[in-house]
Amino acid sequence: MTEQKKITPDGTSGVALIDFAALPVGTETTILSFIADDNAGSRGILYARGGERTVVVGSHPRGDMMQHYAAPAVLEAGYAFYVHLPRSLNNDVDIEHERLVLDLAAGLSHLRNERGFEKIVLLGNSGGASMVTFYQQQATTPPPGRLTDTASGDPLDLNAADIPAADGVVLLAAHPGQGSFLLNAIDPSVIDEDDAVLADPELDMYNPANGFRPLPEASKYSEEFLERYRAAQHARVARLDAKAHALIAEQKRYKEQMQAPGFADLPQEEQAYITRRALAGQHMIVHRTEANPAYTDTSLHAWKSTRPPGSILGPRPDQINYARGGFGRIATPRAWLSTWSGLSTRASTAGNLKALHEPLLVVNFTRDSVGFADDNKAQFDATPAQDKTMDFVDTDHFASDPAKRKEALQLVVDWLAPRFPAASKA
Repeated sequence: MTEQKKITPDGTSGVALIDFAALPVGTETTILSFIADDNAGSRGILYARGGERTVVVGSHPRGDMMQHYAAPAVLEAGYAFYVHLPRSLNNDVDIEHERLVLDLAAGLSHLRNERGFEKIVLLGNSGGASMVTFYQQQATTPPPGRLTDTASGDPLDLNAADIPAADGVVLLAAHPGQGSFLLNAIDPSVIDEDDAVLADPELDMYNPANGFRPLPEASKYSEEFLERYRAAQHARVARLDAKAHALIAEQKRYKEQMQAPGFADLPQEEQAYITRRALAGQHMIVHRTEANPAYTDTSLHAWKSTRPPGSILGPRPDQINYARGGFGRIATPRAWLSTWSGLSTRASTAGNLKALHEPLLVVNFTRDSVGFADDNKAQFDATPAQDKTMDFVDTDHFASDPAKRKEALQLVVDWLAPRFPAASKA
């Protein structure tokens, strides 16, 4: 573990990408580097003013939370703020959530054992919710009950790792997890996985014959269509799972050939052929992942929702669905199974909250088009925690309105205060 430090003297200077102007005067920023139990590297950023007894920890599978908007309010309230940047930072092509547990564990071990924080509170914002709840579920599972492999079946024994449990969890604009999210957003009208455009009109949510209306007008889909649509989404994900498993099996066969007796005696050309396929593997291209009927039919997930039609990527999901980019469009087979498959991933927010007994705060943003209020309520209800609180703020997924953002953060600070010790006031 290595570290670098920077102190904010007047709230106007900084280094790297950190906006020090938003941090309280006197905040010390420490950049930490870690090596996980499987020898992968990751980094952490610790913000502290001195004397803090509790640290709030934010992380996201791929998003850079180094400038997260919660940091100033948390620091002002007397808590340290720590961001863990996992090995998959800014790259969701090869995310395996089981391995991210080891990244976050390295950071929390340091905070607990080296920094001496008495209490640790996990902050899961957006896709960070499924990551931190998965982490906490594994951390609170006594060995030998933890996972011993990844979703693809590769050996990874989490029982052998030091995985410190947190003392509380905050979920802010939480979505159900990348796999659960994509299971509801993947386009089942795709006929050919090698053709980005070809569509089955009977399963096309953007077909007017099925209830679609030109945006920004809201659409309306029949129950019969939605039933067929959801079943077809599950079927497509199952087909992609089968493809992922087949690609992994093929790569493993070549790796086994490399280890087989007589490999060194093969002609050089044949050795090269086998070696290259054992090392390279293949990537999966997943077309059209912007097709959740709730994006256009706002009567779906309507409880407490104030959202307009559209998605977090923009007001025209009908166009974004066919555009380059989008969620889960390119993935290794292992990343597909661990992260993007709603049928194979272990990183489900609601699923892992069923094992959570620590204090929990859920803050839903009612204009959110990915973390729906009824989904958040189901997540909230799933946990057996006795101390749990749910609040609502009328803002979008990113809390773009400064006043509403302040309101949301005040809810977090007010929840922390009676539960976790803050720094003593001078």
